[in-house]
Amino acid sequence: MKRSVLLLIIFCLTASFSEAQLWRYKRWEAVGAAGASHFFGDVGGFSRSSNLLGLRDITYRQTRFDINGNLKYRITRTINARISFTCGLLHGIDERGSNEGRDFESRTLIFEPALLGEYYFIKNQAESSYLFLTGRKDLWTLLSSLDFYAFAGIGGVSFSVKGNDNLVNHGMETGGFSTVIPAGIGATLIFSPNFNFGFEFGGRYTFTDYLDGYTSQFSSANDVYYFLNLTVTYKLKTGPKGWPSLR
Repeated sequence: MKRSVLLLIIFCLTASFSEAQLWRYKRWEAVGAAGASHFFGDVGGFSRSSNLLGLRDITYRQTRFDINGNLKYRITRTINARISFTCGLLHGIDERGSNEGRDFESRTLIFEPALLGEYYFIKNQAESSYLFLTGRKDLWTLLSSLDFYAFAGIGGVSFSVKGNDNLVNHGMETGGFSTVIPAGIGATLIFSPNFNFGFEFGGRYTFTDYLDGYTSQFSSANDVYYFLNLTVTYKLKTGPKGWPSLR
């Protein structure tokens, strides 16, 4: 009898430990994302004295899009390292705001590589469940498989600017490169053992005031831009030497 109880305890402890380590078998993740980009520069928008925390600058005409690719490595269950590459468009226009009579318009193509860290402040338990990994899940399991995380890092942005005649004649800068500080939040839904779906919202503080090719004597801050993306994640198996495996 004592032997049976001891074996049962050992089995339960082993099963619990194994479930807790399941994430190690898929430490690499490939992520694709796409969504909207929004730019806060010196072309377009309202002055700070007539703006409400920048909300009046958010318009359809200022919105463009971006595409993004990432490779993640899970250092621990709640901490990821991530390399990111983003290509996008930014737009500024003086059709409304504090400088309508100036009539500047800029279009900026950007390419942004970045190195990021992620911290999951809410982490689900579904990925540690054998029932989930074998495909046996219900609605409650899906709803309880949401992750929420914050991210931050450092990167660079290479940009090329095109402006209308008024902006060009004013002496527009045509492009350059700047350091950026990315930060934001995101959420993912673990849909299956191989796929996640989610969204991510992040801002970039830049060390330049020329993303739109122009800076004003009244400008008191560098340019900022934001992304709101939908994400799709594919989990790669960890190979014998710790590298991702496509087999």
